[in-house]
Amino acid sequence: MPLPDLDDLIAEVDRTCDTAHRAATSQEQPDWLALLTTAAGVAGQLQALADDLVEDYVEHCRMHGHSWTDVGAALGVTRQAVQQRFQAPHKRYGPETMTDDLRLAMTHVKRVAVQHRNNYIGTEHLLWGLTAGTNSATRLLRSLEVSPDDIHRAVGARFSVGASQAAERIAWTPYSRRAIAIAEERACAEDGEGAEPLIDCHHLLHGLARTGRGVAATVLAEAGLDLSTL
Repeated sequence: MPLPDLDDLIAEVDRTCDTAHRAATSQEQPDWLALLTTAAGVAGQLQALADDLVEDYVEHCRMHGHSWTDVGAALGVTRQAVQQRFQAPHKRYGPETMTDDLRLAMTHVKRVAVQHRNNYIGTEHLLWGLTAGTNSATRLLRSLEVSPDDIHRAVGARFSVGASQAAERIAWTPYSRRAIAIAEERACAEDGEGAEPLIDCHHLLHGLARTGRGVAATVLAEAGLDLSTL
């Protein structure tokens, strides 16, 4: 996979900066400060993507027994530095936090990851599991005139076969963790105060769409799903 080319990034900044060339007829130079602001935003998005990539592999290293000293050495920093950056624990969502429908969807999620020998649970796995049967997510999609079967086929076509032999220990990607955290927030907002809310399939669908990144968000957008209507 080729890395982004600097010329392409500069062209993207020039194309997306709305205000830089607005007064081009009355001045010789574009608004360089506006272009700089846009360039900084693009650079921030690239940095966030890079951070998510490294975080994903740090978690896999820790899951499979490597020490913080090992991880720090691989990254060229001290054990203390890597712990300070990555040690914040990720919340685990057990079956008791989910409805029966979502627990069933999660069995499909794990199965499709194992079948494709993937060593991670990505947003594509989550969306595939949500659309594998009838539940609150598929009913919501149908109410918005989006076919769950079409979504299921579209996301299934994007799976790639990996080389993982450790199917019993699969880590969630940063985007997947973000999606279920949003789903939990959504469940709490719907249920209000009282008993601990259960995360349902439509909550996770909302989380996948609202995350805005990853395969699932792309497939949903291509299917015409509007986050505001969702």
